Amino acid sequence: MVKTNLSNCPVCDRDLVIREYECLKCHTTIRGHFRQDKFSKLTQEQKDFIEIFVMKRGSIKEIEKELGISYPTVRNKLDQVINALGHKVESDQSRIEILNMLNEGQISPEEAAEMIENLNLEGNNE
Repeated sequence: MVKTNLSNCPVCDRDLVIREYECLKCHTTIRGHFRQDKFSKLTQEQKDFIEIFVMKRGSIKEIEKELGISYPTVRNKLDQVINALGHKVESDQSRIEILNMLNEGQISPEEAAEMIENLNLEGNNE
C-alpha cells in the first residue's frame, strides 16, 4: 500500500528528508539526500483546493460554485495556501473596494461584513 508523502516527522514535527527512491518495475534504487518541495507542506484539503483553483482557472466565482462556499471563504483558503507555501499574504482590499464589490452585486451584504471583519482582524484600518 502506497502512503501519502510525509513532510514532517510524526514525533517531533521537524522536516523529513527523502533518502531513497525505488522503481516499482525494475527495482532500481537511487539513494541520496533529497529535499521535498514546498508543496509537500500543504494539507490534502489545500492540495484539493489548488486543483479546483487551477481547473477553474482562478475564477473565484466558479470556485464558489464548485465548492459551495462564499467569496471570503475562497479568499481565506487561498491565503492559507499562500501562507503554507511560505509567502506573506498582503491585504490588497480596502473597505472601499469591498463596498464597491457590494454595490456592484459581486458579493452579498453578509460576505461584505465578513470581509470587513477579516480586515479588522488583520489590523488593516484603511
